[in-house]
Amino acid sequence: MGAFKEPHGGELKNLYLSEAEAAAEKQAARDFPSWDLSERQICDIELLLNGAFSPLDGFLNQDDYDAVVDGMRLTSGVLWPMPITLDVSQAFADSISGGDRIALRDLEGVVIATLEVGDIWTPDKAREAEGVYGTTDEAHPAVHYLNNIANPVYVGGRLFGIESPTHYDFKHLRETPEEMRDRFRKLGWRRVVAFQTRNPMHRAHQELTLRAARDVEANLLIHPVVGMTKPGDVDHFTRVRCYEHILARYPEQTTMLSLLPLAMRMGGPREAMWHAIIRKNYGCTHLIVGRDHAGPGKDSKGEDFYGPYDAQELLTEHAEELDITMVPFRMMVYAENRAQYVPIDETGDDDHVLNISGTELRRRLAEGLDIPDWFSFSDVVDELRRTHPPRHKQGFTVFFTGLSGSGKSTVANALMTKLMEIGGRPVTLLDGDIVRKNLSSELGFSKEHRDLNITRIGYVASEITKNGGIAICAPIAPYTATRRNVRETIKPLGGFVEVHVSTPLEVCEERDRKGLYAKARAGIIKEFTGISDPYEEPENAEIVLDTTEISPDLSAHKVLVKLEALGYIR
Repeated sequence: MGAFKEPHGGELKNLYLSEAEAAAEKQAARDFPSWDLSERQICDIELLLNGAFSPLDGFLNQDDYDAVVDGMRLTSGVLWPMPITLDVSQAFADSISGGDRIALRDLEGVVIATLEVGDIWTPDKAREAEGVYGTTDEAHPAVHYLNNIANPVYVGGRLFGIESPTHYDFKHLRETPEEMRDRFRKLGWRRVVAFQTRNPMHRAHQELTLRAARDVEANLLIHPVVGMTKPGDVDHFTRVRCYEHILARYPEQTTMLSLLPLAMRMGGPREAMWHAIIRKNYGCTHLIVGRDHAGPGKDSKGEDFYGPYDAQELLTEHAEELDITMVPFRMMVYAENRAQYVPIDETGDDDHVLNISGTELRRRLAEGLDIPDWFSFSDVVDELRRTHPPRHKQGFTVFFTGLSGSGKSTVANALMTKLMEIGGRPVTLLDGDIVRKNLSSELGFSKEHRDLNITRIGYVASEITKNGGIAICAPIAPYTATRRNVRETIKPLGGFVEVHVSTPLEVCEERDRKGLYAKARAGIIKEFTGISDPYEEPENAEIVLDTTEISPDLSAHKVLVKLEALGYIR
């Protein structure tokens, strides 16, 4: 069995200062330039500071970044597959220099750590995407994040921890690597198999984890990610309540639940290797690695980003160096004739195999249909139903996009009236002109300001949707990436239906009551969508309307019919 092995041949990194040093650093940080951390950066910094990302002692400098992107190793030669970078704005980068100290603050302005600035550079993001994720396709969520959400400049340097990020939820389930190792020692758990998950667990997951722990004669750590996961995933509050229910189904004193505040990249094979290193740092000896582990699904051509066993093959290739044993995931299916779960490769022609996919589960939840007992436990299903009611009880957003003069506002107003006539939910119209007047009056029409305006509309719509209302948005919204960000903000909270009002430019110009197109063509109005600024047409809108062919009333009716077909109204 042996003693616990330290990560990478050394002790866990602990980047926190002593209490006295932290107090002095916090005082000094008042005079440092400050950077407000994003949600992903807060996840990364927590795991850097507490040693989960050992052997890193801060955000990567350029040499280490290049080595990781190109070869999955730090310049020291140590295996490390994922670039951990601090992305900042160009303006902030221009205000600092190597050797400076900067204060890193959470969303409430609390100084979490300071950074001794090392390298400052502008990365080649296409190279990073291809090297780390094997693609530049923005259907990959990490590539989309890299290109459209992350800031353009990277800052590397050593971290000095002042205090850990604050969590008000599930405090009894949050352990640092050192705390987790101490618990394992205290309980005498010398072989521990970790189960990585970002989804609720059902009967098949319980069965496979039980089998994995039994096969390697180990205790089980259910170690779900509660940081950033794939857009559209079930929120972690719901998932953790589900995990707590299922925990009671394991034999006593064999299984533990703890939460990992990781920002996933959905990076397939490299991500699997990263997960293995993190779990080793937490004191685990084994990791269950599944089919298409941490895969993001399909690319823009409908093909899988990664092969089903690429992750397992990469971990096998580096098994000795990783020093944590992979337990291959075998898909479990329910054999009705046997009344039990069995690995799919152990089924025969006589077996009547049943399985419900994640897509099918979401459909049944959305439509309020039965979820059989053989698939999941009743209390887990009840938790999912609490936060995922049938669609006709959910809030939703109808997001119109199109050129000025296309008819968006007219159709949106007609739709609002029809929905209010139906009743049952409050309806709010967020028209482009109204928002510009009341919410974004200080903004101009640069790309940055256009994006900010749409982001504000998306935020308000998300709050309306989350609270069971209907938001109707009718901005121009010319940029694909910004519309996608709005969709991904709202989708986990309720429905999202995009309506592309595709009225041709020449028709929009003919309707131009304010003379805006004429002024744009004369150069009087700069950055005018469709003339001097591009409009990126949606490729996958749920509804496409051309108001040269149908009236506003009929257009609104078509939207209603679609909403009914999707189950949002009855």
